Amino acid sequence: MSFSPHVREEGVPFLGTKSMREEYLKERRRVWLGSVPSQFDFGVLYAMLGVFVLGAILTLTRCGHGAAVLSSSSSGGSFLPEDIFALSWAQYSPWFPAAAYTPPPSDCQITQVNLLERHGARFPTSGATKRILSAVGKLQSAGEFTDPRLDFLRNFTYDLGQDNLVRFGALQAQQSGTRHAARYAHLSSPSLNTTNIPFIRASGSQRVVDSATNWTLGWYMTTRTLPAPPLILSEDGNDTLDDAMCPSAGSSDPQTNTWIDTFFPPLTAYLNTHAPGANLSTSDVYNLMSLCPFETLAKEARSPFCALFEGGVLGTGWEGFEYEGDLDKYYGTGYGQPLGKIQGVGYTNELLARLTLSPVQDHTQTNSTLDSSPLTFPLDRKFYADFSHDNEMIPIYASIGLFAQSKDLDVRKADKRRNWRANLLVPFGSGMVVEKMVCVRSHSSSLSGGTKGEYVRILVNDALQPLSFCGAGEEGLCELDAFVESQGYARRDGGGDFERCFST
Repeated sequence: MSFSPHVREEGVPFLGTKSMREEYLKERRRVWLGSVPSQFDFGVLYAMLGVFVLGAILTLTRCGHGAAVLSSSSSGGSFLPEDIFALSWAQYSPWFPAAAYTPPPSDCQITQVNLLERHGARFPTSGATKRILSAVGKLQSAGEFTDPRLDFLRNFTYDLGQDNLVRFGALQAQQSGTRHAARYAHLSSPSLNTTNIPFIRASGSQRVVDSATNWTLGWYMTTRTLPAPPLILSEDGNDTLDDAMCPSAGSSDPQTNTWIDTFFPPLTAYLNTHAPGANLSTSDVYNLMSLCPFETLAKEARSPFCALFEGGVLGTGWEGFEYEGDLDKYYGTGYGQPLGKIQGVGYTNELLARLTLSPVQDHTQTNSTLDSSPLTFPLDRKFYADFSHDNEMIPIYASIGLFAQSKDLDVRKADKRRNWRANLLVPFGSGMVVEKMVCVRSHSSSLSGGTKGEYVRILVNDALQPLSFCGAGEEGLCELDAFVESQGYARRDGGGDFERCFST
């Protein structure tokens, strides 16, 4: 079944048919306006009512100026550009499965799922928009073009929005909700038993909130189970889903600038030769290349900037573009940043609390008021979904110990064998899933035959992760206790690194 966006008078589109929206909102009122539990914290109630007002637009997404109506061909399945170079878009790649999902072993039953998901495809940020406009302006100021691939610039007008989801990004989130609802259907129930209803949080950026709400629509369309509106974590305070709580952390600029100045000079020279007077810098060329993914995903049509960087000298640029993204994530908030993985400790400790059904023990990014209340941090749910940013997911990976590197990424030469690739770690709509399960391990070295035990495994974009740090074998399973024990860095609040975030 395909869904086309409908538009309210103020121009905000939502995904779903009119009847679906009416049915959804009717169910929303039934669940949320029915009764107030006894011993309810009314301070929290007022906060949740604020969330409800925002959640009432569950089927809406603020796509903004320049978004295109979704075509019927894009309303099912994942959007995978036909040409292979689309996979070189690094963190601007659309989600795709990094591997086929592997069901758990036959003697295991999944009992809890924790999903951490990046928002869907978006417009450029305000900072990126300024850099893109500057680069385009330089190129258009050239006196002439001597490469016909540049001719489109004579009539080109930049018309993308800023920061918010594009419609395809909203669809990504909806499809993710549908996909996870189908995969974990046994954890859901249309009853009012809250244990069987996903608990959802979102960092406060609008594109993250809109991704969460569109995801919820996908879940509802599949299960007819209605989650509460996402709990929104303000990015002005303690927030385990955003990377804004370590002011002393450095940036990846030194590393990415070195790479751009190493790799992009031939492309820059070519464009300056064929657009005399443009005086492009190497960074300008990178920003021009970024319009290929941004325009393609925003308009769901191949951007002319993709064709510009095809073949010849310009066609070699995608390897450099991809590696810039890899370096940015590695040295921004990943293993290459001394204060990188500390920024993922708060979420990791929240994850441990859910897995062990125990109160959160953390003194870093967590909001102790929210995390100490069963209303805003329940421990009895079977499915949790948290929506975040790529720059926060990376330190969470590092805090847990995923994608560990034996040496830092080289800033002047890309290793083609590397497993640190942003398009596999944090594409638009990317997701990490932590599955908790009960298994009967008849041949376990630590459990007697036929004895039940609790286990954990992790998948990133459906690829099963090798959790060697907690003793996982080919099945990717760690005993729950061993996994918890392996997370010593988080359980020690980063061993002093959080305090370093605020040192001068």
